[in-house]
Amino acid sequence: MTLINPSDTIVAPATAPGRGGIGVVRLSGPGVPVIASALLGGRLPEPRRATLATFRDGAGEAIDSGLALYFPAPHSYTGEAVLELHGHGGPAVLASLVARAIELGARRAEPGEFTRRAYLNDKLDLAQAEAVADLIDAGSQAAARAALRSLQGAFSAEVHGLVEGLIELRVWVEAAIDFPEEDIDFLADPALAARVEALRARFDAVTQAARQGRVLRDGLTVVIAGRPNAGKSSLLNALAGHEAAIVTDLPGTTRDVVREQLDLDGLPLQVLDTAGLRVAGEGPADVVEAEGIRRTRAEIARADRVLFVVDAATDPAATAYTDERATLPEGVPVTLVFNKVDLPTALEVVVPGVDAQLRLSARTGEGLAALRAHLQAAIGYSPTDTGAVSARARHLEALTRARATLDAACTLLADKRGELVAEELRLAQRALGEITGEFTSDDLLGRIFGSFCIGK
Repeated sequence: MTLINPSDTIVAPATAPGRGGIGVVRLSGPGVPVIASALLGGRLPEPRRATLATFRDGAGEAIDSGLALYFPAPHSYTGEAVLELHGHGGPAVLASLVARAIELGARRAEPGEFTRRAYLNDKLDLAQAEAVADLIDAGSQAAARAALRSLQGAFSAEVHGLVEGLIELRVWVEAAIDFPEEDIDFLADPALAARVEALRARFDAVTQAARQGRVLRDGLTVVIAGRPNAGKSSLLNALAGHEAAIVTDLPGTTRDVVREQLDLDGLPLQVLDTAGLRVAGEGPADVVEAEGIRRTRAEIARADRVLFVVDAATDPAATAYTDERATLPEGVPVTLVFNKVDLPTALEVVVPGVDAQLRLSARTGEGLAALRAHLQAAIGYSPTDTGAVSARARHLEALTRARATLDAACTLLADKRGELVAEELRLAQRALGEITGEFTSDDLLGRIFGSFCIGK
């Protein structure tokens, strides 16, 4: 990402590409008042009031007409002067408005640059800025609510609470270091131990909320695999509640990966139906099916979990799975699913060495509720947890690192090694500061904001 120059004025469409009833072009930067005046025929709109205006080109001809919203610095999303032009949502109209703004001295915004400026101007901390992207990308209502809580500062407030607790401990320990001649042994005071334990409990609560939020943000990718005609496509359709995949009695009907995005009680779930895996030595029917099998194995390697479906009526011992087990990638958990248990020939057999086993009928729906509950439990998702906040892997890593240094400080505290305790507490505070952006490298900022959509 290009190094941001605060003297630049940036412009970009703020609505998604394509046609729409309304399209928004956003500008931010010190040049906004001059550009706005030129675009709007010589007058600047009243701040924070939607004003009907005609948007004009360099010759004074109308490009479009709509609403203009002007936000003077610092009272705007970015902390800079901001102009929003709400016109008709045609690509040609939006392109003309952006081109006119560039003629007047603006440059095209890079991905996430508006929000990055909001962060750099202290309108948002880094966790809140990331929540903006998470809210846009939310795959379920529960994920959207968690992102909104983080955007409104709930996660940051919890992190700041942990920081305050660490600061209190640091003050206590520093007092013990600075006044060693005092009769009171500060480090042996039971009140200090009580504060440490209370802070540990608070760390656990915040980490749990963050873990739940990460699950909501990232969701779960599940690959349905197995032999041809085991009922993989039927299982996808049963989970989706509609005919997402074609089902026939012919082996090899599914030849490409069929993806379906589901909402599992708030958990974003991507389910992939794949081409059937052939028995060893039995080649695919043709090159198309061979390519489908290659893609199946590639998706299995990327999955969070594999549902390996076997036909309980014709393969009650799950030989299809045991034959295939050696080819499945290590590290990808597998749930063995016995399908077609509604058939009279279906026998119940427990297969050793499997992470989990379930019995169901994709045709009748028997066992589907247990499968849904199993998928939620496998990733640690609780649909009744209303305190989740949107969180990312880096947030959890920082929380884990901070908690580890706090534990190290406790060990040193028992040995009354005050200077080392103080250093561990300082490192814990620094780790928490990485979450909100108090201690953040430019490279990390580039990666974070580079993943945003342009115009946000």
